[in-house]
Amino acid sequence: MSVRLKPSTLDGRLQESFAAPAAELYARATGPDASAALIRAVELRSFLALAEEQILRVRDRVHDAMAAGRDMDDLSADALRMDAQWLQAALDARDGYRGALDGLLRTMPPPGRQPRPAPTAQPAVTAPLPPAAPAPQRAGAARARRP
Repeated sequence: MSVRLKPSTLDGRLQESFAAPAAELYARATGPDASAALIRAVELRSFLALAEEQILRVRDRVHDAMAAGRDMDDLSADALRMDAQWLQAALDARDGYRGALDGLLRTMPPPGRQPRPAPTAQPAVTAPLPPAAPAPQRAGAARARRP
């Protein structure tokens, strides 16, 4: 399954922030007018969806290993320990991607409100400058050579 089709826990926030569902955001992100924020958001969403998929796989594997109908001789502490490490890594990754995506969405302007462009013109000087002081009489004059 494509990462574009995998759900993520922040899809609602993305849709709210960009006023479009995740599938449409991926299409917009490949266009020539895509903003840097949209491209980053889609990338982070992809990483988040993959990390959440890993969490689900490990959880399901542990549940399957611990199912009531399973033979107890099939249990392996080493396998469960490895799954616990894998789960911790996936949870850490998910938390990092969620934090980065949350931060990006928090700094964006609300939907429908474009940020004001930064002024590009230099401010004009309206006060006249004071008159320049006269230079000393010999200022900049070369010294005469002595014989």
